[in-house]
Amino acid sequence: MSYPWGALLTNLWVTALAVLVVMLGALAVAYVRRRHDGIDVVWGSGFAVIAVVTLVLAQGEGDAWRQVLITALTVAWGARLAIHIGRRNNGQPEDQRYVTIMKEARGNPWLHAFRNVYLTQGVVMWFVSLPVQLGQYGFSTGTLSTVVTVVGVLVWAVGMFFETVGDAQLSAFKADPANKGKVMDRGLWRYTRHPNYFGDAAVWCGLAVLALHHPAGSIGVASAAAMTYNLAKGTGARLLESTIGERRPGYVEYVKRTSGFVPLPPKKEVDA
Repeated sequence: MSYPWGALLTNLWVTALAVLVVMLGALAVAYVRRRHDGIDVVWGSGFAVIAVVTLVLAQGEGDAWRQVLITALTVAWGARLAIHIGRRNNGQPEDQRYVTIMKEARGNPWLHAFRNVYLTQGVVMWFVSLPVQLGQYGFSTGTLSTVVTVVGVLVWAVGMFFETVGDAQLSAFKADPANKGKVMDRGLWRYTRHPNYFGDAAVWCGLAVLALHHPAGSIGVASAAAMTYNLAKGTGARLLESTIGERRPGYVEYVKRTSGFVPLPPKKEVDA
């Protein structure tokens, strides 16, 4: 099966420039707002931009139905995440992560922010988005095309369910004053301490599977693997839990009985 490598390489350069424009725009908004947590909203919407740019550039270079499908799934995921984070952050103090980063600034603080926040996240975004870009190029029919489409969409749907429902359950829990200081261990949070992170990983694994209609799409598996590792062991779950046990009574017991990432039945007995 042939693969339009030349067209894809052009696409990769254009999407890299698109990401740079998005990040510079986010930096400009941060300059006006005097806070940097708006980048969290841009994280989801940036992937949507990459998907749409690729859809435009890849016309005639792959199956049109697959291009539309991958773009729609990516935009749906990115839009939901951006809206959720925007609502969550509205009226709240700036995320302490960005406060700490800016306190460590040496020299021009805005150049420091661009290097350590916007450029870094932009590079990660572009790399993680490779399945979305690779998947829109190349043609495939028959059993392989059917299998990767069905499996990819199902995995994506599982991820979207866990992420959407998990976020909604946590928001409702936090909105109830009676739950202040308590540990969220209900709903999906009974089976995994991070249903939103697990869902995020599953979404990208599903998109990576969709790109496997052609062997070239296997490159995108590395992106999904990196995203999953980061969510489970990097700046995702591990970083979040590094101090939460000190702030939330009962969290240590919650950790003992609840899976850290992949949803599993909770342990019936808590070790002493």
